[in-house]
Amino acid sequence: MEINSHNKMSIDLTAALTVTRFQSWSPTIISEVFNNSNGSSLPPKQCVRDTRISQVVFPVLYALVFLLGLLLNGFSIWIFCKVPSHTVFIVYLKNTLAADFVMICMLPFKILTDSGIGSLQMKAFVCRFSSVVFYVSMYINIILLGLIGLNRVLKIARPFGKKWVDNVFIARALSIAAWLLMFGISIPNMVLSNEKATELTVKKCASLKSKLGIKWHEAVNHFCQFIFWTTFTLMVIFYTIISKKVYESYTNSRSRDSSTTKKTKAKVFIIVAVFFLCFAPFHFARVPYTISQTGGIKDCNVQNKLYIAKETTLWLAATNVCMDPLIYILLCKPFRQLLTKGSRSATTSMEAQTCQDSRM
Repeated sequence: MEINSHNKMSIDLTAALTVTRFQSWSPTIISEVFNNSNGSSLPPKQCVRDTRISQVVFPVLYALVFLLGLLLNGFSIWIFCKVPSHTVFIVYLKNTLAADFVMICMLPFKILTDSGIGSLQMKAFVCRFSSVVFYVSMYINIILLGLIGLNRVLKIARPFGKKWVDNVFIARALSIAAWLLMFGISIPNMVLSNEKATELTVKKCASLKSKLGIKWHEAVNHFCQFIFWTTFTLMVIFYTIISKKVYESYTNSRSRDSSTTKKTKAKVFIIVAVFFLCFAPFHFARVPYTISQTGGIKDCNVQNKLYIAKETTLWLAATNVCMDPLIYILLCKPFRQLLTKGSRSATTSMEAQTCQDSRM
């Protein structure tokens, strides 16, 4: 009996010391102990992400982009259906419009899941399919803007003559190649996201990927970074040449360029403006964000700020679907003519209806 009492007193003393010790620890340390004790694969220290902004603010912003983009691009599709693809520029613009429309169709799924409304199946669908298609469309758009920039610089500088610049067959081949390339490297991202979808795994899309899927995803990310930075460099070169040509046309008093031609040359800068405004911020923000995700940045506050920066610039990239119609209006003459004609027809129709109403 004495031995049992002694053992009981020892156990009670140990328990009391343990409770006292846990009370002196911070909640973070306590969570580390439980994570390690239950065999969790989570790292010892977790940075809690503040998702209030991403669940409230960004769904509203994406909804605005969706509605405006659907209106502008739906109208653009209606006009471009009447414009024949007889020039390289129009071929690229039609493919850009197609990429924009695909991106717009993916936005509702992102809006629902980001706001927390989407079901488990929808979240898994977003991880496996719609988010992949969203990024595919974005990089197809980047490639096409690069090709448009190349076409513009060749159109103005004409180093190879007019015939090579206006080769529609080459433009179609390059456009098809861009679609096949991006979907070809991205389909494995969909196929290899074959892990079981649960409430825990859908919180981070990488959790749905197999080991091979994670490696493939990393490789695709590096390739997409290569696409952007290559296009970025080429755009700087292209528009440096264009700037020089535009400057010469304005300063050369003997230039044969009319004022209309000069204005047309100046308008080509809308392309580089859209490219840098929409896509450059996201890729600049993505570099430090990736470093924070791989453990290069330990400060939790900095990690959260980088997350917000990444989400903000991603939304800015999505606004490209609303910016591209400016390119169609300013640089595509057949598009602008049909737009003006449609506006005049609508005005004439309204005026006629007003006259009839007044007579009645």
